[in-house]
Amino acid sequence: MSTPRPTEAAALTDVTEIERLLTRIAYLAGRARQHERLMSESGLSLDRASVSILRHIAESEPLRPGVLAVRLSVEASHVTRQLRQLETDGYVIRAPDPADRRAQRVQITDAGLAAVDRIRDAGRRGIGMTLSDWSPEDLRQLAQLFQRLADDFVEHAEDTAERRPLD
Repeated sequence: MSTPRPTEAAALTDVTEIERLLTRIAYLAGRARQHERLMSESGLSLDRASVSILRHIAESEPLRPGVLAVRLSVEASHVTRQLRQLETDGYVIRAPDPADRRAQRVQITDAGLAAVDRIRDAGRRGIGMTLSDWSPEDLRQLAQLFQRLADDFVEHAEDTAERRPLD
């Protein structure tokens, strides 16, 4: 094995640090205490999985539950249970799929959109407090870099899925 050149070693160190920090941020953002604060401030009572599913549905066109499970990288049965509760609570409805009447698509209701708006508002307030000392230029740069990172993660995930052998 060859010794990495100085620029390669620096890049590896940077990537290692980025991975460490992303892991830390994901942990801090996903903690139960953080979720409880978000629910308290939004005035809602949803579990973390329901929030994730509801936000995803709000940001997409009506879609089949199986497609939603694939996009969230979870088992279809998990999504089905969560959707049942979200439907009971009036946040989503199921409608026939126009391409195949035997299948159903899930779409968000007005109550679901209102809930997502409340969650987003509470989240923005929390992030706003955290970043209150940042300059507008730093915030703009961070948003641009996060967008690029998210796009690259999605592209990489799609490339990886396409290369995965079929059983």
